[in-house]
Amino acid sequence: MSNFKEKVSFYLSAAVYLLFNLRPAADIVTTVKATLWQIAQTAPYVAGVTYVLIALLQYMSEGEKVPWNRRMRMFFAIGILAGLIYAIYEYAGQGTVGNSPM
Repeated sequence: MSNFKEKVSFYLSAAVYLLFNLRPAADIVTTVKATLWQIAQTAPYVAGVTYVLIALLQYMSEGEKVPWNRRMRMFFAIGILAGLIYAIYEYAGQGTVGNSPM
């Protein structure tokens, strides 16, 4: 990360990752616990998908290594998508399945 713009975009990616995995609750302690639990549940899957994607990119570039900041950006991007999908499942899908008023 050589210039200021790259550093800012890297830290913004990290902040958006945390924002998409944020699980609000009644108080701050419960919010932090729920958010950390959310990250702990999805991080292994996100890391696995990122690992496979990086391996594929390195294979396609004939063994050239992907820099660590690009690896983290891929992790954040995949984590944002995973957090979004999990939030949609939690807030929209889970509570309505099988609880029809009819």
